Amino acid sequence: MSGAVLAFRAVAHDGRAMREEAVDRSEEALLARVARGDEAALAEVYDRFGRIAYGLALRIIRDERLAEDAVQEAFLAVWRNAPAFDPGRASARSWVLTLVHRRAVDLVRREERRRADTLEPETEPSGSSAAEDAELRTRRVEVQGALAQLPEDQRRPIELAYYGGFSQSELAEQLSLPLGTIKSRMFTGLKRLGELLESEP
Repeated sequence: MSGAVLAFRAVAHDGRAMREEAVDRSEEALLARVARGDEAALAEVYDRFGRIAYGLALRIIRDERLAEDAVQEAFLAVWRNAPAFDPGRASARSWVLTLVHRRAVDLVRREERRRADTLEPETEPSGSSAAEDAELRTRRVEVQGALAQLPEDQRRPIELAYYGGFSQSELAEQLSLPLGTIKSRMFTGLKRLGELLESEP
């Protein structure tokens, strides 16, 4: 192989490495903006990683609706945990996809527990399960109260998704809105919902 070809390959490799490094820095900068509470930066992070995140979640869960839930929960975790991101330990992409992977695995385990519970024979409720039921009812009331405080354009897609079982694509079609608008409204609504629930006494 000629020296010219080798030199060209070395230059091309160096150029590619520089571009990848620049991308890494821009992604890290986005997470730094998210850590400062920049919602537009969170939307950019979603635009950059949303597709690959969904693909990862779908491979783990094998259910489109649950995969969308996992991605939503993961990006809420990105919003909450961005200040803890350490670029010295992982790239922005790896960090985000790790959060997606964890949420997807959590959802798989939750679904397995739910299915196992439905297969168990009915028994008399114990005091602890009665207490858990009461706590769930209280939590449900709190969630419904927090939902009622959201603007209609944020509350409606969340209710349809979580109570009606609609995917984001189905919501976009049903509400005659672009898919990006549905995603944005759900992100904003879920973030606000989390804030309202955290402020509950």
